[in-house]
Amino acid sequence: MASLVEKVTRAAFRVIAAQSPEKAGELAFWLFCRTRSVKPQSEKERLALEKASARMAASETVRLVIPGSVVATHVFRPAPENDSGERVLLVHGYRSRSDHMLAMADALVARGHTAVCLDLPGHGASTGRVLHLGKAVEAIDAAWRQHGPFGTFVGHSFGGPSVMAAAAGAILHVRRRMPDRIVTIAAPSDIADVFHWLGNLLGLGPAAQSAFERQVLRVTGRPLSEFRADRMFHGVRLPMLVIHAEDDKEVAFSNAEALAGLGSHVRLMRANGSGHRRIVSAPEVTAAVAEFAGGETDCRRIVDLPRPDLDESHKLPSSERGRPRRLA
Repeated sequence: MASLVEKVTRAAFRVIAAQSPEKAGELAFWLFCRTRSVKPQSEKERLALEKASARMAASETVRLVIPGSVVATHVFRPAPENDSGERVLLVHGYRSRSDHMLAMADALVARGHTAVCLDLPGHGASTGRVLHLGKAVEAIDAAWRQHGPFGTFVGHSFGGPSVMAAAAGAILHVRRRMPDRIVTIAAPSDIADVFHWLGNLLGLGPAAQSAFERQVLRVTGRPLSEFRADRMFHGVRLPMLVIHAEDDKEVAFSNAEALAGLGSHVRLMRANGSGHRRIVSAPEVTAAVAEFAGGETDCRRIVDLPRPDLDESHKLPSSERGRPRRLA
C-alpha cells in the first residue's frame, strides 16, 4: 500500500505533467540524482561507521576534482615485500560508501593487492549532491588518472553498471578506461529497469516518462536504451566475475543471469544467504574477488558459494525485511 508521502508525490507529478510533461520528466530526474545527507541514517549505520573509522583513518586519502564535486579515494596498500603489483578499484553502491567495502579491501591487501576505494559524488567523504551514471564514470576516470591503471574493477550494486560503463566507454565525454577484468556484485544489468521503477513509483504517464528518460541522453551522450550490459559490451570479451544472491530483495537475481549470458568469459557465483548489502563483506565473497583479481581462473561457469553462518547482529531488523528499496 502506498504511503501518504507517495500518494502526495504522485498527485503533485500528475498536476505538473498536465501542464508540462517535460518539466515533470526533468523534476523526476532531479529527484533520481539527488543524494541524501552523508550523515548516518540509523543507529546501526552510526555504529558501523564508528567501527570502521580507525581502519579508514589508516588509509591514504586522496581527493580529486571532477565537475561539480570533489571525490575522495582511499588507498589501502600491502606491505612492500608482499606487493603483487595489482591495483584494484572498488566502487560502492547508491546510498553506501567506502567504509562498507573495508572487508573487501582487506581481503585484497592480504593477497598483496593495492585496493583503492572510491567514494562516489555525494557519498562518504566526497562532496556534491548529484549522482548519476555520468558522474560516477567521471569519478572513476579521475581515480584511474591518479591511481591507475587498474587490473580489476569491482562494483557493488549501482557501482556495477558504473564500472561497466567506464570500461565500455559508454559516457561519450569521458575517456574509456578498460581494466583486465571486472567483478560485479549484486548489480543491475539494465539501467532502464531503474528508470521504469521510479517512473511507476511517481506515477509518470508516457509523455513524462519519455522526458524523464531523455535526461540520460543529455548527461551521457547516449540514450537510456544503450545502458544495458549486452549493448555496452557488444563484441567485448573482458573476463568477468558476477556475484549475486538469489535472496537479494533489491536487485533481482535475473540481472546476474543476464550478465552471465554475455558469454563464456563470464563466471557466475551464487552467494545465497548474503542478501544485497551483507554480500560485500561475506568472507567467501571477498576471498573469491581477491583470487579473481590475482588472475586465478576457474573453468566452472557457475559456482555456488557456501551459505554464510549469520548471527543475529547481521540480520536486518524485522521492519526492513522484504521492504522494497532503491538501489543501494
